Amino acid sequence: MRPGFLRAAGPLLGLVALLGAARAEELPSLGGARLSGVQVDVRPLIALGGGTPALELREDLLAALRTAFADRLGGRGPVLLVRIKGLSINPYAGGDGGRGRLGGGTQSDYLDGEALLVGRRGEILARHPQLSAVPASSGGAWYDPDSERRRLTAIAEHYAGWLRRALPAD
Repeated sequence: MRPGFLRAAGPLLGLVALLGAARAEELPSLGGARLSGVQVDVRPLIALGGGTPALELREDLLAALRTAFADRLGGRGPVLLVRIKGLSINPYAGGDGGRGRLGGGTQSDYLDGEALLVGRRGEILARHPQLSAVPASSGGAWYDPDSERRRLTAIAEHYAGWLRRALPAD
């Protein structure tokens, strides 16, 4: 479950994140309105060859967003749409890869996306680029066959939690 495209995007994500953060706009307050729903679009990731990890990420992120925004759902307000542009699940074989150790390189997983508030007529009311990074160890022991699956869940929950902080309720 370690497609090359996931690893190849890693070095570029940092630069993209810095450029995106400089232009990031704070999402406007919902003014007490409740979201009419949440959606996750992984088509950009699938177009890069994302396959199964992209689909698994979609399900994890959708569940995490529903949990994070549970108290803000069920209204007639805009839809919160998260479009995922990049995912980097880096090789992880334990340790921190520091100086003098085997492995080296980054020990973080990255999720790059953009949150959109979409109005009733399909108009984009606001956008918020966001990059999440979590330790590659977030899935537990590297030798556990389910570790990489748990890493997707961990980064999805992290992304949803920070997005919740970025979208003011009032």
